[in-house]
Amino acid sequence: MPKKVFVGKVISDKMDKTVTVAVTRLYKHPLYKKYIKRTTKLKAHDENNACKIGDTVKVIESRPLSKTKRWVVLEILNREA
Repeated sequence: MPKKVFVGKVISDKMDKTVTVAVTRLYKHPLYKKYIKRTTKLKAHDENNACKIGDTVKVIESRPLSKTKRWVVLEILNREA
């Protein structure tokens, strides 16, 4: 089974080797058929502390790395200048 891959924006880099990534998704309401925006915050492993706030990153699911960390940063897609 392939692992989940999401694209999101880094909203916190205060922790050592960990970033918080906000992943926004759109889904259609089952009754009203209107699109709703939902944001999920994920903790992701950033081995070299390369990510900064505002960067767009790609994360992939992994084994549990800590109590709340289950994602790893695959690549930085866009740097915040």
